[in-house]
Amino acid sequence: MGMAETDTDSPSRHVPEVMGQPLEPGHEEVGAIWKRRSGLRAIVAIHSTVLGPALGGTRFRAYATMDEAFRDVLRLSKAMSYKAAVAGLDLGGGKAVIVGDPAVSKTEELLIDYAHFIDTFQGRYLTAEDVGTTQADMDFLGEHTRFVTGRSAALGGSGDPSPITAYGVVRAMEATAEALWGVASLEGRHVAVNGVGKVGHCLAGLCAERGARLTVADVSEDALAQIRSEMDVEVAAPDALHRVPCDIYSPCALGGALNETNVAELACQAVCGSANNQLETPEVEAALRARGITYVPDYVANAGGIINIAYEFGAHDPEAARAHVGRIYDTVARLFEEAARSGEPLSVVADQMAEARIAAASPER
Repeated sequence: MGMAETDTDSPSRHVPEVMGQPLEPGHEEVGAIWKRRSGLRAIVAIHSTVLGPALGGTRFRAYATMDEAFRDVLRLSKAMSYKAAVAGLDLGGGKAVIVGDPAVSKTEELLIDYAHFIDTFQGRYLTAEDVGTTQADMDFLGEHTRFVTGRSAALGGSGDPSPITAYGVVRAMEATAEALWGVASLEGRHVAVNGVGKVGHCLAGLCAERGARLTVADVSEDALAQIRSEMDVEVAAPDALHRVPCDIYSPCALGGALNETNVAELACQAVCGSANNQLETPEVEAALRARGITYVPDYVANAGGIINIAYEFGAHDPEAARAHVGRIYDTVARLFEEAARSGEPLSVVADQMAEARIAAASPER
């Protein structure tokens, strides 16, 4: 089934397949819409609402095909379910993608149509900022739908999620350092950050504050100029950074950054970053493990943003949110302990933790 071409908000949903692609087991709902007047082409995927409403950001990206967008939204929504479950939140997982170049296609008319699309899910899906969308977009959407999170602090939201997301990643790095090197410190460690946009920039700063040596890469010269003006970093090309000898390689740009080809070239002991879906395929983790490289599951390390947003419900409590994000350290430490006991990689242990929590709350149990 293709996307519904409509100017009256009648999206396609509750279907066993979308655009010819079968839904993975576990996904509850997928809705897709095409609005002729505004040019909106969007997909919302709800993976699970067992623990609570499905929370996940809106990604605005110029996908090459609709099938690519569909596959991405399914992967991302499932990861959001697992992220919320492992983080101990009473939230489910969802994700949305808007297909197009945000620099060209993003208009008020399109965002209004998108807000109305979100409304059709009646609170089962809550959106937030993601790649290609901004806090200003969330503030605007919030004028047209109430199912929006991550709005600016002035409007009662939690503000920019980048600093708190970066804080969670650095806590995951510190737990990794303790497990691998016996001390929970990045002092003297070499961290390679690939992607120094909003979260990557904040993460680099936190690593620098902790005494780490930094090598960074980004496709944006402006982003590199900004970080060079603020801290002491070495710079490598984005397609060469993974070959730089370092302690921790940190993917902080788009997903699918690690594949079986470049994993063979990695010169690090651990991978821990903020990007979603860092592994191009599940088989990549086996390749990492064969090389003795520890992979910290991305949805565990980068959970700071969703944790922070969870504390918006009611009155936002930034201190409680930061304390909860800090406990990502404890979660990663537990993963290492269970992995040592079971012999399974960290990602398998994390998936088992998420699945157990969702299953325990399932009404079908």
